[in-house]
Amino acid sequence: MNLRVLIIGLVWPEPTSSAACWRMLQLIEQLQQISCDVHFACAAQKSVSSHSLSSMSVKEHEILLNHASFDAFIEELNPDIVVYDRFMIEEQFGWRVKQICPNAVTVLDTEDLHFVRKARTTAFKLNSEINYDTVDCYRELSAIYRCDLSLIISKWEHDLLVNHFNIPPKQLMYLPFVEKEISDDIKNELPGFNQRKDLMFIGNFIHDPNYQTVLELKKMWSVVRKKLPKIQLHVYGAYPTQKVLQLHNEKEGFIVKGKAANVNKTMQKYRLLVAPIPYGAGLKGKFIDGFKNALPNITTPVGAESMLENEWGGSIVKNDNDFIEALMTLYSNQEKWQQATAQGFRIINDQFSCKIWGNIFSKAVATIYLDIKKHRNELFVQKILWQNSLQATKYMSLWIEQKNK
Repeated sequence: MNLRVLIIGLVWPEPTSSAACWRMLQLIEQLQQISCDVHFACAAQKSVSSHSLSSMSVKEHEILLNHASFDAFIEELNPDIVVYDRFMIEEQFGWRVKQICPNAVTVLDTEDLHFVRKARTTAFKLNSEINYDTVDCYRELSAIYRCDLSLIISKWEHDLLVNHFNIPPKQLMYLPFVEKEISDDIKNELPGFNQRKDLMFIGNFIHDPNYQTVLELKKMWSVVRKKLPKIQLHVYGAYPTQKVLQLHNEKEGFIVKGKAANVNKTMQKYRLLVAPIPYGAGLKGKFIDGFKNALPNITTPVGAESMLENEWGGSIVKNDNDFIEALMTLYSNQEKWQQATAQGFRIINDQFSCKIWGNIFSKAVATIYLDIKKHRNELFVQKILWQNSLQATKYMSLWIEQKNK
């Protein structure tokens, strides 16, 4: 089977900047198991950090938003499978794809549920209960219903969609990050407890929860330094804003480093990853990277929720005092540190191994393609959304197109 695949990206992937872009490359690799004809189209501008997709034998296309030129492009390409990179892209291009290629299998990669992240952000800033009854929720759920399959990166979010919002399970696939098995040889090559020092945090600062996490660390830092006067915290992350850079203080040992050139080499220098994440959603790539590099972490329940099935590779805390206590223990106790790193390796091998997830996505897409009518037969909400005249995104896009003319 050799299917033609089109991925429409929100941005050109920058795997060194965010876990979301790293995941996109993993999806491309899985799709190449059923296709040697993969295309990636994007309306955003490339940056110096954009990955060379052509090096992966992926054909690159620049497209325009709200423009009829996309119709000619999709008609000529005539893909068998179309993957939307987040629900905003499905809103922009989904109706055009449906109009011209009605039998194409459509896949939505949610990355994480944006309405969950936004609702938690609002609740955190207003100190209120989480409320999912929002326009963002309606928009994202509508995109999920319209697509034949949506990829969900977090088990917690998958359960929310099935059990709370009653999304048909056949329209959803839980697919986390996919990692190589960590062998004993790999473990033995990594630096040990005595070869490491100091603390680190890493996170793309386009996402506000990462900035808020650094503020949490800054708030507790004076207490940590009194207990461990020589310790330093190094903060890494792409796109640091001025308010992040202003937190830099060498005298206090609170160092803002900016983007890490090589995440693996960087992580192997440190003894602990500290991430008291106050809110957010999805699966945290920083913890996957940390566990792979024998770097235990201290985080919060929301930080660990999408990965927590057994014992954690570090500590999960609910308040500042518990955070500081856990930090002191893991940083100073070699036996506890080694137990945490061992558990981190088990989490990777038991929950994220390519032996479990390596071809599940490509198989599912191929199965849907072979009998798309059967797959869609009982998806009544999908039929309603496509038949209903209330296709606001289509008419808004057409209005913008006419306005631009």
